[in-house]
Amino acid sequence: MRNPISIICLLVLGITSLVHAQSNPLFVQLGPAKGALYKPDNGPAPHVAVLIAHRSGNFMTHIGTRELARRGFLVLGLNTRFENNEPNVIFEDIALDVRAGVEFLKRQPGITKVILFGHSGGGSTMTFYQAMAEKGPGASQGTNKIVQGDSQKLSGFPPADGVILADAHPGTSVNFLRALDAMLVDEGDPLKLDPALDPFSPASGYKADGSSTYTKEFKQKYHQAQSERMNRLIAKAMNLSAKMAAGQHTYRDDDIFLVLRGSGGGLKGRDLSIHDATTQPRRLLKNDGAIVTNIIHSVREPGDQNAASGRGGRGGGALTFNSTRVFTVRSFLSTVAIRSTNSIDGINWASANNSVPNNVQNFTVPLLVTAMGAHSFIRDNELHYEMAASADKEFIVIEGATHNMEPHRPRGGNPDQYSNVTRNYFDHVAQWINKRF
Repeated sequence: MRNPISIICLLVLGITSLVHAQSNPLFVQLGPAKGALYKPDNGPAPHVAVLIAHRSGNFMTHIGTRELARRGFLVLGLNTRFENNEPNVIFEDIALDVRAGVEFLKRQPGITKVILFGHSGGGSTMTFYQAMAEKGPGASQGTNKIVQGDSQKLSGFPPADGVILADAHPGTSVNFLRALDAMLVDEGDPLKLDPALDPFSPASGYKADGSSTYTKEFKQKYHQAQSERMNRLIAKAMNLSAKMAAGQHTYRDDDIFLVLRGSGGGLKGRDLSIHDATTQPRRLLKNDGAIVTNIIHSVREPGDQNAASGRGGRGGGALTFNSTRVFTVRSFLSTVAIRSTNSIDGINWASANNSVPNNVQNFTVPLLVTAMGAHSFIRDNELHYEMAASADKEFIVIEGATHNMEPHRPRGGNPDQYSNVTRNYFDHVAQWINKRF
């Protein structure tokens, strides 16, 4: 009879064979975390290892595991202890799993350098780890912090040698803030709404077909209202936390924390002018491999989020469960809470540990910041680059790349317009690593 690890190895091998992997991954158990280790099939033995991890997603078969192994690197796709368990994520604890991955890679024969690769929500995961490794737990503490990092847990992390951000959003905290339905004015009454903040109102600039064009005044009021909602939720959760600590709540350790109308409320998915471009001329990696410098606009197109049928009970419709977010008091405060006065440009980055703009100020190793040109995080990643403390830092946008580093296929346009995206992206990443390490 096969043992469980052998069976899991076969499952991992089977999954990766479906995507034409160029390496044979090995299952690795790292305490409560687990991973798949990819080695190059041929060529010299690697001396650089890359660690790829998210917060709660399955990155054992992430596109980067295959593409970077194919380019000569040892790659570990790591799943944290919170894999597929978003409601219970304690953000600061994820760094313990990243530490296990870094230490494992440093023990591999021939490995002299370890690079952290943070894609999407992995950006805050990796930058927080590196900040703790260089600055220590003090960088996760202070009177401005919603949650205080644990000095014992977050001490003694071995630093990585470099960090790569791949279309990283600013943090789950910011994504959640920007997704809140701003119409809700009373957290205790999900039907108490402000109709003046309805994002599906034509009077505000909503268009059912194509990109909405919200008025400046509406956007300002809406983004301020999102911040007001988040601040109310933070106050509610912190009050519950204090009662639990004082023994005045039903439970002393934790409790469920529901956020009604907690998703699908963002304007950015409907109005493509919001955060759609860099503020300064930046480097753009074009489909033909050339690099040009100019103001870069996203080529993303309106999605289903803009359709009235996609409101899911939000924006004044009947309340539905799919707009509800489920957390615990602890996971809400640790993972998605952040203070702000405006959800776009009035965020207190240092109030949360799940914050890339805050974390990049607390480490100095070489940093590559990349944004995908057919997605919505171009300006966010430009900001990550601007705020980073690393002296050796680079920012580049990949023309026509989707969030998952694959070609965008324009509706009604040339489907092969951005056919070289994946190759171009990982070639550039490999060149950046090889030049420095």
